[in-house]
Amino acid sequence: MNEAEGLRQRRPLRSQVITEDSPAQEAKEGSTYSSKVFRVTFLILAASVTVPLLGVTVLLDCPIDPQPISLKEPPLLTGVLEPNIELRKAERLWENQLVGPESIVNIGDVLFTGTADGKIVKIEDGEIQTIARIGHGPCGTREDEPTCGRPLGIRVGPNNTLFVADAYYGLYEVNPGTGETKMLVSTQTLIEGQKLSFVNDLTVTRDGRKIYFTDSSSKWQRRDYLFLVMEGTDDGRLLEYDTVTKEVKVLMVGLRFPNGVQLSPAEDFVLVQETTMARIRRYYVSGLMKGGADMFVENMPGLPDNIRLSSSGGYWVAMSAVRPNPGFSLLDFLSEKPWIKRMIFKLLSQETVTKFVPKYSLVVELSETGSYRRSFHDPNGVTVAYVSEAHEHNGYLYLGSFRSPFICRLNLQHV
Repeated sequence: MNEAEGLRQRRPLRSQVITEDSPAQEAKEGSTYSSKVFRVTFLILAASVTVPLLGVTVLLDCPIDPQPISLKEPPLLTGVLEPNIELRKAERLWENQLVGPESIVNIGDVLFTGTADGKIVKIEDGEIQTIARIGHGPCGTREDEPTCGRPLGIRVGPNNTLFVADAYYGLYEVNPGTGETKMLVSTQTLIEGQKLSFVNDLTVTRDGRKIYFTDSSSKWQRRDYLFLVMEGTDDGRLLEYDTVTKEVKVLMVGLRFPNGVQLSPAEDFVLVQETTMARIRRYYVSGLMKGGADMFVENMPGLPDNIRLSSSGGYWVAMSAVRPNPGFSLLDFLSEKPWIKRMIFKLLSQETVTKFVPKYSLVVELSETGSYRRSFHDPNGVTVAYVSEAHEHNGYLYLGSFRSPFICRLNLQHV
């Protein structure tokens, strides 16, 4: 071995760095890269959707100008308000033979109601017959309502004539025998400089002299009732019509969706359901407090619609939307958040928003002083849906609805 070869053999080995460039490491790096790509792609897609959406919501007009409304925490559904299924004991009558029987009265055993297609009908011996129509066709769509007419509140006068509140046409007297209609108050007439846009309910003195009625809004019509609730508009009024002098007086202003009305048994005050505020106001029409007003019931468990006398001397109140407690109330959640309301109605129609409101029907009986006596529920509206009124007759509650295709009848001996 020569010297050169020996030096080569004794040359020190260089240190080697061992790396983990294994298939597992390569897969890990590939996964990390893919994850980064996914996140970037997702963010780009989210931005591409969100930015235009925000732009659209800023540019789109909102049909309402909502005001913040302060509501108290809903009452607990306990005690006499404890949820039950008593309304499911009701039977559906004349299903798919009439739509939206909002309000119900009786003359003897003959029932009368107004329907969504503008008709005033009588139900005798189980048969439905149209007796009058205030508006004219076509009917059936939202756009048709103002010309078709929409009879809402209905009452029986002292001479067995019918007094009807049509949302679009005004107050009318109807002869149930001949079908003859007589206009009492037209929505075309300005009352103290303000038009009647949403005539809703009425109550009549026993002598037929005075009719007290509500105009729910001078801005919104009945077909836009959800706009009225969500905007919190306070342009509703309680009015009085004198059938002798033909004069109309405004009794209360600044009401948020005044709805059902009912004279007390002594006819010394009128109760007015203020739907948006979930309460009942009282206006005195005779006695020492005549012309004064106060609160009869406040912070109710739902949105009150019509109110009618009960045989016990109290009142039946129908509610088609409930403020659950415990639970989530959409109305209460949105009440002080006008910006969310604007966003919702920029993107969604009234009909779409309605689908998010739980179908929960509730009827409560109030005492003569406004305390709760009992309550009948139908969670999810299985049998009774969109309830608008509870009319008591011969031991039964006849339950009206503003959109269901039937009348429900509840035997009070079974609840």
